[in-house]
Amino acid sequence: MVHGCCLSSKTWETTPDGRMGWNEYFVRKDHSVYMADQVSRARSGFDPSTINAVKAGTLPPAQLPNVLAATHQTAWTIFRFGPKFGVPFPDEQFPVEALDELYKQMIPDLNSTLPNPNPTWTNMAALAVKLNGAILMGHSESGFFPEQAALIDPAGIKGLISIEMPCPELKPAEIATIAKIPTLVMFGDHLGDVQGGIASWPASFESCNKFVQQLKDKGGDAEMMSLPKMGIKGNSHMLMQDRNNLQLADLILTWIDGHVEKKKSR
Repeated sequence: MVHGCCLSSKTWETTPDGRMGWNEYFVRKDHSVYMADQVSRARSGFDPSTINAVKAGTLPPAQLPNVLAATHQTAWTIFRFGPKFGVPFPDEQFPVEALDELYKQMIPDLNSTLPNPNPTWTNMAALAVKLNGAILMGHSESGFFPEQAALIDPAGIKGLISIEMPCPELKPAEIATIAKIPTLVMFGDHLGDVQGGIASWPASFESCNKFVQQLKDKGGDAEMMSLPKMGIKGNSHMLMQDRNNLQLADLILTWIDGHVEKKKSR
């Protein structure tokens, strides 16, 4: 499980109002879970050399990397808690009364310090090999990281789970590589219902619908779970922390059981 922008693997540990997170729930359902902080974030740290060089005067200030930090207002809008800041959707599944606890989880994003390709992709692929097979799950900023890891080395990757992100255009050969791995994409509700903020959620959803269809056209086992189309309403961008987070976890676990080969415990 890999977290999104301005967050850490705390995302998966518990909910802001203290309920069980997906980390513990998946373990209770007999799945080993590994939570990774992205390279440049939280326990993974970051490379400070450029910042130090600017301070020392050996690089110009223009070389300083951009540090991305989300305000409370930005988080409210991007995470789709309500149509405008401070006003939740009537059916909102996120526990907005505990928002202060979510805000405490938010930390600066230093991905601008990273080389290309992002080392997190390489590390995810390498971890899957080391574990002798793993399902990679990403969310938001890391939502397409599982697929990027598969393009680097698919050898240990048994399944791909991508939650709420844009799906980039891929070359036919890249689609063919990913189509060999079972893939699940999940999106929540109110994609086009926020005011004054991000307008890309509908576009992200459509890009991923296209991606899923491309995988199917190549003979792949791919599924788009649009929660509102399944009759599950009110889910925010933070699906793993919503009030119905365990119901959503069960959907994913059922998909895993039906689409990904399970290895016997040793």
